[in-house]
Amino acid sequence: MASRTGTNRWLWRAVFLIFLIDVVVAARRGLWYEPDSLVVRHYTLQIPNWPRALDGFKIAAVGDIHAGSPYVDERKLSEMVRLISESNPDLIVWLGDYVIHGVLGGRFIEPEKTAAILATARSRYGQVAIIGNHDRWLDPVRIERAFNHASIPFLRWQSRTLLIDGVRLHLSGLDDFELSPRYRPTLDQKIAEWRARPADDPILVLSHNPDVFPSLPARISLTLASHTHGGQVRLPFLGSPIVPSSFGQRFALGHIEEGGRHLFVNPGIGTSIIPVRFGVPPEISILTLRHVGPGTKMPGSPRP
Repeated sequence: MASRTGTNRWLWRAVFLIFLIDVVVAARRGLWYEPDSLVVRHYTLQIPNWPRALDGFKIAAVGDIHAGSPYVDERKLSEMVRLISESNPDLIVWLGDYVIHGVLGGRFIEPEKTAAILATARSRYGQVAIIGNHDRWLDPVRIERAFNHASIPFLRWQSRTLLIDGVRLHLSGLDDFELSPRYRPTLDQKIAEWRARPADDPILVLSHNPDVFPSLPARISLTLASHTHGGQVRLPFLGSPIVPSSFGQRFALGHIEEGGRHLFVNPGIGTSIIPVRFGVPPEISILTLRHVGPGTKMPGSPRP
């Protein structure tokens, strides 16, 4: 009996030791390794009626930079810009939240400095930016001025049209979705504007918050968003327990297709509130848009 009791004691000690090691490894990964990493992920998105002339159009999509959050300093911004430029995108879109508010261990970096660094990224047809909720909390006028001064067009309820190989590609930037109830009337005006465009003109909508997606018409070729950070923590089999969205995990991350409409959500670079990332490393999303003829079945791209 004494021998069996001793064996059980050592067995429970071994189990506890393994558990403790797992906790230490997970903490190291979530608090240091992943937040300090930076990955470039490539996606191929088959978009209904995307123009054949723009087949293979490549977009670098990045949001939630949160410059000044732990591990996101000027050096990391420069590294991000280098990786984007090396990917040779046709277009770069910055999807909002360039500043921080109260994140543990953070150090505020002026948006003017961030915009100046982002402006050095290279792409064939330039770059555009939109506003995020943290930017609005700081000062939306200051954020917009910083990006325009850095020669990055800032689209806040504004549009920009690129003429590429005879195709008019419309880029339409929205304001922060949390601005309701004033948001809806202006959105209705934009929807009317989009529907008035020639049917063959592709339209990309840029919205920091993906929760606007169900309100958008099928006329939109692709909606690009961020805001969720992919939940910052993504567990095996369970997904992300906490997602800052009214739809839970529905629009948390990656390529989502619903009713013929397409959304892509970038998981961002920095962190908010708690400086942790687990299963959702900071990501530069490189999207290659492919032409798909009418009636073609589209499998869509899997989420990471």
